[in-house]
Amino acid sequence: MSDATERGPRRGDPETLLERSVAGDRGALARLLSFVEGGGERSRAVARLSYRVAPPYVVGITGAPGAGKSTLVDQMVEVARRGWPATSARDAAPAAGPEAVDQVAVLAIDPTSPFSGGAILGDRARMQRHATDSSIFIRSMATRGHLGGLSLAVPDAIRVIGASGIPLALVETVGVGQVEVEVAAASDTTVVVVTPGWGDSLQAAKAGLLEVADLFVINKADRPGAAEAAQDLRQMLALGGEREWMPPILDTVATTGQGVEGLWAAVAGHRAHLEGSGLLTERRGERVEQELRRVLGALLGERLDRLASSEEYRRAIEDLRSGRVDPYEVADNLLGSS
Repeated sequence: MSDATERGPRRGDPETLLERSVAGDRGALARLLSFVEGGGERSRAVARLSYRVAPPYVVGITGAPGAGKSTLVDQMVEVARRGWPATSARDAAPAAGPEAVDQVAVLAIDPTSPFSGGAILGDRARMQRHATDSSIFIRSMATRGHLGGLSLAVPDAIRVIGASGIPLALVETVGVGQVEVEVAAASDTTVVVVTPGWGDSLQAAKAGLLEVADLFVINKADRPGAAEAAQDLRQMLALGGEREWMPPILDTVATTGQGVEGLWAAVAGHRAHLEGSGLLTERRGERVEQELRRVLGALLGERLDRLASSEEYRRAIEDLRSGRVDPYEVADNLLGSS
C-alpha cells in the first residue's frame, strides 16, 4: 500500500481501524474507543462492526473510592498474564503451569469527568509497569457524547475490545452509586471490593452490592477490622436466602499481591460455573436485550428533546395551560404527529 493510500480517507474510518486493531495496532484500538466515547455516527459505525464478534470475558471491579481497586487491578493483570487457574474450585489454589491469557485490556471508567483528569490519572500511574507490555491495553474512559451515556458506552467499548481479539477485559469504576450497577450489568463476573471498617450493612444494601456481587474482596486485609467486615458480609448474604451461586468472600492485600492468586482462582471458578450451567450464554442474551432497550430509550429521549423544541409543542403547552385539553390527549397528538 502506498504512502498516499495510507494517508487517504480510509486510514481513519472504523473498518480500517478495526482491521489495524486486530493486527495489534493499539493506537487504532484507542482511536476506536475515542469514537465510542464521542458518540455520533462514527460510534454507531464502530458498534455495527464490533457486534459481529463475540465479546471478551469481562471482569468488573467496583467498590467505594479508596478501596484499592486500581492497585488490585494492577495485580490481577499480572496474575492473568500468568494464566487462568486450571481449576473450577472456588476455594482451591491455582494449579501449577496454567495457560496464560495472551492479551488483557483494562478500562478505567470515569463518569464524572469528560477529560482525562481527576483520579483517573492516579489510576493509570499505578499501572505504569505494564505500559511497555504490548499485550496489555489500558484505557481511561469517559462518556463525553455517547448516546445513552455510561450504560451503553461501556458495552460498546467492551465489544470493540473483543472484536480486536483481546479475550479478557477488566473494567474498573470509581465506585459511585448507579455506576456500580451499570458496570455489573456489562460484566460476566463482578468483583465488589470493600475494606475493613467499610460501613454498615444498610449502606451496602442501599448501594446494591448484594445484588451485583459475584465475589467479595476485603482488600487491605492486613488492617484491623478485616474479620468483622467478613462477618458482616456473611450475615448480609445469609439474609439474602439461597442462591445458585454464593459469592465467596476473599482477603487481599493488593500492595503486596497477597491473596490475588486466590482471587483469580475464584474468578475462574465463577466463570466455570457460568459456562457449565449455561448461565453465561443466558446472561449475555439478557444483556443484549437490555442494551437494545437502552438504545431505544436513548433514541426516544433524543426524539423527545427535538419535539420539546418545536412550535407544535409550545402551542400544545398553551392549550394545556388553558384547560382545553388534558396531558394524555396532548401526548397522543404530539407522538402521533412526530
